[in-house]
Amino acid sequence: MHRTGDLYGHFQTLEQQKETATLGMWIFLVTEVLFFGGLFLTYTINRSAFSTAFGIGSNTLDITLGAGNTVVLIMSSLTMAMAVWSAQVGKKKLVSIFLIATLGLGTVFLGVKAVEYKQKFDHHLIPGHGFDMKYHPAHPMARDDLKELALEKKEVDEAFAVDPDINFHGQLYFSLYFGMTGLHALHMIVGVGLLIWLITGSFAGRFTPQYNTPVEIVGLYWHFVDIVWIYLFPLLYLIDRHR
Repeated sequence: MHRTGDLYGHFQTLEQQKETATLGMWIFLVTEVLFFGGLFLTYTINRSAFSTAFGIGSNTLDITLGAGNTVVLIMSSLTMAMAVWSAQVGKKKLVSIFLIATLGLGTVFLGVKAVEYKQKFDHHLIPGHGFDMKYHPAHPMARDDLKELALEKKEVDEAFAVDPDINFHGQLYFSLYFGMTGLHALHMIVGVGLLIWLITGSFAGRFTPQYNTPVEIVGLYWHFVDIVWIYLFPLLYLIDRHR
């Protein structure tokens, strides 16, 4: 396959090349919707069957970190959209600035997610051997708010009264939590790699009003990943949030 400038040999014009690339990305995103759709269906079935366990599992999540990450991703969608606009109008310096801002926000999101995963590890809420919904209230940490801890203990005790097998059913919730957020984080990591590639190209002045297809295509991918989180946040964090 030969290439002339930014035009690959099997295309006649840059416009045709862009339309083909855009169609390809939309087809890929449709397959991603189907993939995540299976996970959402699994979540819906299990949440209906084990509502108590899912509710108490949701309440153990740090809503401040989750809400903060939601704001971070919404901001990253804005900066990504601005990067696309900058490429379309030929503002080459702004393309780099907005891509770097998007990269920074994406990195912040992944860092916060790592903190949340560490919390679940410390609280023995990793599915498998050692999983215990009662562990955290019975083993407070120095940074814990005692009032919040007492409320958590009360909620866990009430949940066990309703569902004695809540440790087993709770693992279903956290399996889905780690599976869905972990898969989302993997998509974020891929997006970060693509952003680094775009930033390298933007520093070389590659993107112009005539050729900005890579920025637009990666922008579509990034917005899709952000939208998935918009669904994950209420489903995982706000099931039974009454505090």
